[in-house]
Amino acid sequence: MINSSSGPALARGSSRPGHTLAAVVLAVMIALTACGTASSSRGDLATNQHLLTTCDPAAPPASLVQIDGTGSSASNTIVAERMTAIESIVRRTAICSGHLRVIVFSASSAATTTLFDGPLRLPGATDNARLKRVPGVVSDVMAKIREAYGPAVAGLAKGGSDITAQYRLASEWTQQVGGPFRLHLYVLTDGFQNIGVDLSARPLSKQEAASLADQVAVPQLAGASVTVAGLGRVAGSPPSSDVVEGLVAYYDALCQKTGAAQCISVTDYTPEGR
Repeated sequence: MINSSSGPALARGSSRPGHTLAAVVLAVMIALTACGTASSSRGDLATNQHLLTTCDPAAPPASLVQIDGTGSSASNTIVAERMTAIESIVRRTAICSGHLRVIVFSASSAATTTLFDGPLRLPGATDNARLKRVPGVVSDVMAKIREAYGPAVAGLAKGGSDITAQYRLASEWTQQVGGPFRLHLYVLTDGFQNIGVDLSARPLSKQEAASLADQVAVPQLAGASVTVAGLGRVAGSPPSSDVVEGLVAYYDALCQKTGAAQCISVTDYTPEGR
């Protein structure tokens, strides 16, 4: 009796260690995933807390992002890079309770389309409560920008790129926003203007770049931060390093002419506060 019953009992019992092991593995995987998610959330919160320390409550950012929608930088890679840059700008603007406007442009100050325009203020009784809302706000704003981007670019006037005209638009928009806001202008462009002045003809020395910039009428943007990013980043073959250096020198000189407090002219955008 003992022998006959022990066989089936052992057969039934032999499957349990495997099931138990699988359950343990599954539980560990779930725990690790939850731990990773929690760790990521804590990391994001820490980053956002750091960004909050860079905000000036007396002068929240009026963040204006101007995207060059002309064909020379029309590639999926460049668009993806720009969207990553915009996402970091959206995050910082939201954390600092600023106002955000994102447009695409082409041949003139009139050839623009707005992708987003509105205040980014986070509700909440404490800093941490507000910061926990940042991911949702950023995700929502970026979804709207991405959805609007393709149709906006397709509808732009063709025939050239007038980058310097965007400085006047920035000045006008800042006056419209009013209040205590400080302008943070981001021009995402390859830098190859061909309206009024042709910056693609040949490499420019620093002296030549400064002379060309001196001939361009730009508004005063006292106190502003101006970043021109993506210089030399084109859809086709990349320009030589001396051409890119000429572009950087030109946009530096142009920014300095506006009286801006900060001028950054670069090939790749680096998020502020990182």
